[in-house]
Amino acid sequence: MTNLMNAGTPGKSGAPEKNKAINLANFDTTVSPRNDFYQYVNGTWLKNNPIPPTENSWGSFNELREKNLANLRVVLEDAAKDKNAASGSNKQKIGDFYSTGMDTVKRNADGAKPLDEVFKRITSMKSNDDLVNTLGYLHTIGVRALFSFYVGQDDKISTDIICNFNQGGLGLPDKDYYSNTDENSVKIRDEYLQNINKMFLLLGDDVQKAATEASAVLKLETELAKASRSRVDLRDPELNYNKKTMAELKTMVPALNWDGYFKAIGVSGIKEVIVGQPDFFKEVNSAMQNVQMEDWKTYLRWNVINSFASDISDAFVMQDFHFYETILSGTKEIKPLWKRCLSATDGMMGEALGQLYVDKYFGADAKKRVNIMVDNLIATYKERINKLDWMSTETKLKAIEKLNLVMKKLAYPDKWKDYSALDIKKDSYVANVMRGHTFSFKRNIDKLGKPVDRMEWQMSPPTVNAYYNPSLNEIVFPAGIMQSPFFDASADDAVNYGSMGAVIGHELTHGFDDQGCQFDAKGNLQNWWTEDDKTKFKAKTEILAKQFDQYVALDTLHVNGHLTLGENIADLGGLTIAYYAYKKACADGTAKNEKVDGFTGEQRFFLSWAQGWRTNMRPESLRKLVKTNPHSPGYFRVLGPLSNLKEFYDAFGVKAGDKMYRPENERAVIW
Repeated sequence: MTNLMNAGTPGKSGAPEKNKAINLANFDTTVSPRNDFYQYVNGTWLKNNPIPPTENSWGSFNELREKNLANLRVVLEDAAKDKNAASGSNKQKIGDFYSTGMDTVKRNADGAKPLDEVFKRITSMKSNDDLVNTLGYLHTIGVRALFSFYVGQDDKISTDIICNFNQGGLGLPDKDYYSNTDENSVKIRDEYLQNINKMFLLLGDDVQKAATEASAVLKLETELAKASRSRVDLRDPELNYNKKTMAELKTMVPALNWDGYFKAIGVSGIKEVIVGQPDFFKEVNSAMQNVQMEDWKTYLRWNVINSFASDISDAFVMQDFHFYETILSGTKEIKPLWKRCLSATDGMMGEALGQLYVDKYFGADAKKRVNIMVDNLIATYKERINKLDWMSTETKLKAIEKLNLVMKKLAYPDKWKDYSALDIKKDSYVANVMRGHTFSFKRNIDKLGKPVDRMEWQMSPPTVNAYYNPSLNEIVFPAGIMQSPFFDASADDAVNYGSMGAVIGHELTHGFDDQGCQFDAKGNLQNWWTEDDKTKFKAKTEILAKQFDQYVALDTLHVNGHLTLGENIADLGGLTIAYYAYKKACADGTAKNEKVDGFTGEQRFFLSWAQGWRTNMRPESLRKLVKTNPHSPGYFRVLGPLSNLKEFYDAFGVKAGDKMYRPENERAVIW
């Protein structure tokens, strides 16, 4: 699943003044738009909006999130106060989940005691079979130790549901954190070792034991990291599709009792699985043979406390925050408790909360108007494909077929998720968190043997984001993103096409980026290109990868053009399609090309895109993003695609010698 960004959740707010969707006060007019368009559009805003101490970055998405959090807080606090909410109702469950999270008196009194039974299960292990049984149990309660397991669509038979196994088990963000020798990486490893040590001390272990345990955890994780694939390799669908029979799985990893694992997670009758990274699971096999039982106990205890540290007492919460937020992301202060509990509630019962949110805050007009915009974008995309000079007729027909079958999901699900099997009590917040994970895990494995649910959503309605799912060939736009600055009913059409239109185009283009293009119209991972077309497409995308490789995000740290390639293709394609959809709408009279504040419609289209990515980011967070995230920093999401677009050059008079200018033979022109 590919999404617009890792964003928060804004909410409905008062409409801005007519035609002030682009605020000229945010501009830095000392900079030419032909030299640095990002700074020109956002410079004064960046200067006047420092990062709050509770955040690792601050931008337009954060501003929207704050508005939405206020609305969601009203919904949650109303549910928490409602003593008459029917037992077992969604309102009772989200109210009790939120209120137990807010009860710091009880959380501090309990400490880690609610996890005692989990720890006892780990410390009582005596054999590899006990280890496998415990590992399976931990996976059901949300502890992803050693490897990742989930049930989902078979990439090559999209109508089938299958078990998937992938690499995992690491406490640091990426495999390179365990091996890089630069000063920053060494510092982070040292801090990570101290973090593990301190968590064991908080659990009551003595100083010597905690130090020994921390070293054992880091040693085991380092071996797992060595066998893990890079984030660039993880983006290759074919490379990570390795279907195995159960007999083949048992032969590949004989030291792990797979029958015992499946029994522990409540699954039976499995004939085939997909193993994402076989070399990693060979290392799992080696670990099962060579790691001592005491070290396994230590590793699993660490995974439990690392998974639930933010859900228990303040001592654990603050230590967890210190490493994962301050050290890794540069955040100065922890968010208020209500925001943390709200986020957890949305993550655990997003559609239960979302249903109440939609009823209270979302209007139907935005959904209707965005639907019209989607149809216009798809029609424009078809026209663009038919005019491509580098693609054969044979491949064009397949591309049009894929566009014709794209499924649209807007605002909120037609059928809400059923939470009746989820039991939320007032006994313990972390117990509720574990019950929530168990519910989600069981709901996931219950898909086995059933038809694919094409109506299921992977984001909650209040989320300010969007995504494309290649296995379902669907684009999804939650209610949260259907508002200013992405969709503003009071703004001129150019602004809406430069924001919401480009978002729609972005998600559509994910079906034709370097990953999505490998899936056919029905969501199957199979080639639908002629070899010549595929070669030409790869050559065009390679231009974009090399362009982004040249961008320096921080010090000597470059953007990884291949890690971010899919998102960069989607940005470039989305902007292109949205621009021509806007021009098409102007031509047929459904949109107006208005001149506002001295800017033409074409200019306001690009201004709208640029202001959406304004972001101040802490150095630590920026470094982490570049190393681990498939999205480029906001600065390059503006400069990168615009410097490839002749339409932008024409709008702002960009010429050779300007810094935004790229020679024509170096421009990426794809869709």
